[in-house]
Amino acid sequence: MADLLTVALICASTLPGPDCSRETALDVIVMPANSIMECAMGGQARIASLGLATGPDVYVKIRCDRRETVVAARPAD
Repeated sequence: MADLLTVALICASTLPGPDCSRETALDVIVMPANSIMECAMGGQARIASLGLATGPDVYVKIRCDRRETVVAARPAD
């Protein structure tokens, strides 16, 4: 399992770059990545190959996030 996730945020062109987040994005695409290089370079290429986020009204912001591991609590006996 990849430790990194490529997170592609599709944001409105009227939204400033620093304000583009998972909460404010028009769409969020998450893909596994095996390295920072794959995340950074491959993220843009994957989005382009999907034909998403085209036009003057949107832009794509790529983030590389570490996968979070959630440990389930053991039930009480």
